[in-house]
Amino acid sequence: MKNFYRLILLAVAAAVSASIQAEIPAGYYSSLAGKRDGELKTALHNLIYNHTQVSSYNALPDYFRRTDVYPPDNENYGQWWDMYSDIPLYTNSFRGLNREHSFPKSWWGGSQDTPAYTDLNHLYPSEAAANMAKSNYPLGEVVGKPDFDNGITTVGHPASGQGGGARMVFEPADEYKGDFARTYFYMVTCYQNLTWRYTWMVSNNLYPTLNTWAANLLLKWSREDKVSQKELDRNDEVYKIQANRNPFIDYPELAEYLWGDRRGETFNPGSTGPEGDPLLITPVQDMALEFGETVINVPNTASLQFRGENIRTNPSITLSGVDRGMFSVEASSVSASDVNKPEGTWVKVTYRPTSLGTHAARLVVTDYDGAKSRGIALRGESLEKPVLHDITALPATGITETSYTALWEEPQGDVIDYYLVTRTIYPPDAETYWEESVAEQPNYTFDDCQPGSRESYNVRSCRLGFYSDPSNEIYVSLPSGIDAAGAEADIPMGWRLTGDGIALTLPSGAEVRAVRVHDLSGRLILTIEEATDGTLLPLPPGAYIISAPGRRTPLRILF
Repeated sequence: MKNFYRLILLAVAAAVSASIQAEIPAGYYSSLAGKRDGELKTALHNLIYNHTQVSSYNALPDYFRRTDVYPPDNENYGQWWDMYSDIPLYTNSFRGLNREHSFPKSWWGGSQDTPAYTDLNHLYPSEAAANMAKSNYPLGEVVGKPDFDNGITTVGHPASGQGGGARMVFEPADEYKGDFARTYFYMVTCYQNLTWRYTWMVSNNLYPTLNTWAANLLLKWSREDKVSQKELDRNDEVYKIQANRNPFIDYPELAEYLWGDRRGETFNPGSTGPEGDPLLITPVQDMALEFGETVINVPNTASLQFRGENIRTNPSITLSGVDRGMFSVEASSVSASDVNKPEGTWVKVTYRPTSLGTHAARLVVTDYDGAKSRGIALRGESLEKPVLHDITALPATGITETSYTALWEEPQGDVIDYYLVTRTIYPPDAETYWEESVAEQPNYTFDDCQPGSRESYNVRSCRLGFYSDPSNEIYVSLPSGIDAAGAEADIPMGWRLTGDGIALTLPSGAEVRAVRVHDLSGRLILTIEEATDGTLLPLPPGAYIISAPGRRTPLRILF
């Protein structure tokens, strides 16, 4: 029976592959021929890791308009194609949506220094509430009553043998399970060089990278939910943007060679074209470099990959179009020997607008194979330098032994791309360190805290690469042990009115460090590094929030 199933699976996979290969560029997968297991996975990594990176995080909605909208023949035409929710959100605005890393960025630490941060092969638009609910949980099948269920996204406790130790899992709708499986196959292959901080689904090795339970689940989903036309179309569009493809969409059976029934067998991608003919694999005809919104007179640079086989003459580069003066290229030609290298070579293209408005030009590559040429669209929009107002951070909520939610007020009237949350950790027996996280709404949950530790955060808004000043600092003390049981374990701290303001009341001999006083808007009013019974707080009449390490809940006063 198992062999019969395998024959059916291979027949279906072959039929799907045959229908897909018509769109695969000749020679793109030639480096995979004869490879198997870990060698095959590393060959895939080398093929897809070096790609043209999206110019900036804030440009992602412009790209999503090419990759994630319903086509004209669909009843939802004019809406974003959101795999997390069925709420109708229209493409004339990105409001209500997030730029979602379907493979959570926290799993590698969230660094913006890796191409994974803006890789469209795993970035999708997501309705904000669903995105928040799924958090950074692993994929899995939910059992029992879910904690969140909007009909498309389900979050809850994992089925037996799943989750890798995570408290919750995220289960997508059946129609998208294969999409997410092939996305995860891509990510653990393309970024096998990263170090994973969360290892629910992955391990820190080059092969197989996926943990056994995760590989089995993703293989199941990939087999049951075959490659859709949506995935085919999206793969082609991403290729025109990044000059790399998701191999697990082009060849769904690849997952079987790496993690499934065909492990140990060598892979052959089929015909790769006449041997010895010049072949320019990237850049791609009619691909586009979208520079998005850029401040006038400020350079915005992207890198364009050149990679090929048997290129004999140096490809030349020229710019054309009315707005070509707004763009520049670092070289007028590329070395053929560099283009023929397995990793190819890179050419920087810069958009530096000298006038406001939208600009377009075309980069033309010629002479790489006789009279052949191909064109790449260059587009950008120039705006005035943004004005960003101060942000007010608010006291954290939802404090547990290992997590809390940072809050802040949205700056009224400001257009922003995202918030940057700077978190500082004060370990009791180690040096203080900090890390930064990107948030798209005025809150961010940290769920990897140490019980009994102390942290703080401030927030900046970002628009077009410019940042507001840091907000006030909010301090958070995480409870531990019996302290987590309730407020009765807090340091008993109160206050009394005096002629000069208010004075803290503490038990005899007690000392509290790092007392912070905020007004109700969250603005930091006063800092007391060491407080004892009777410490004076020179405050005018009003309402205040007083926080300090060792107190699970802040002290609220009104006088």
